[in-house]
Amino acid sequence: MRFRLKALGLHLLASCVALTVVLGPLYVGWYRWPGWYLADAVQVTLVLAGLDLVPGPLLTFVIASPSKSPRVLARDVAVIAALQLFALAYGSVSLWNGRPLYYAFSDDVLQLVQAYDIDPNELALARQQNAPLVPHWYSVPRWIWAPLPQDTKEHDRIVASAIAGGDDVISMPRYYQPWEAGLPTLRTQLKKPDDVKYFSGKERKMLKEQVRAAGLATDQANAMALSGRGRPLLAVFDPATLQLTAIFKLH
Repeated sequence: MRFRLKALGLHLLASCVALTVVLGPLYVGWYRWPGWYLADAVQVTLVLAGLDLVPGPLLTFVIASPSKSPRVLARDVAVIAALQLFALAYGSVSLWNGRPLYYAFSDDVLQLVQAYDIDPNELALARQQNAPLVPHWYSVPRWIWAPLPQDTKEHDRIVASAIAGGDDVISMPRYYQPWEAGLPTLRTQLKKPDDVKYFSGKERKMLKEQVRAAGLATDQANAMALSGRGRPLLAVFDPATLQLTAIFKLH
């Protein structure tokens, strides 16, 4: 039993190290708050962690026996590790393809833009028309403004596409503009915390209390919803400088 427990512990330690090596850079580079929450990556991560930390070490515990020759034991553990690495690679690719690239202000809301939101054809157009704001494989999340184009025909086409569930302007980097350029428009769209849509009346009251508890104004137009695939958040700005002050989530 001691031999099996030792094998279990070593395998569990190796699995934890492998998981940390993969998830650590993804979190630090792309999924830092609020990316992890907005991308709703918790489910993928829990499945990934469960597959990596539970079946592998348990199987090692089952097959580990002091009566086995070192060569046979190493072979068996190698097979288990290979299956674990396959599952880890699959989950890592899913997280990589869904990594946050932008926090886009468009219309009256802030929205998370993930890597798979941007069509390859749109990306090619953006490289030709708006290279400075095009994402690269190493790009970490940026705050940008995504206004609708002034051309009426293109404007209407994008609006119709968004209404029908197709691509919206936030997934078209060719129309992106620097964050600073959108601040005057952002100022006109800010609301009081309890006037921001995307939340129910009860949720607005809860968020308002959190804003007040943080020592921030609740009687000024300083807030906007920040949405993604998870539940929306409330972003609060300094009314004077328009610097992002805090982000609140529903508890």
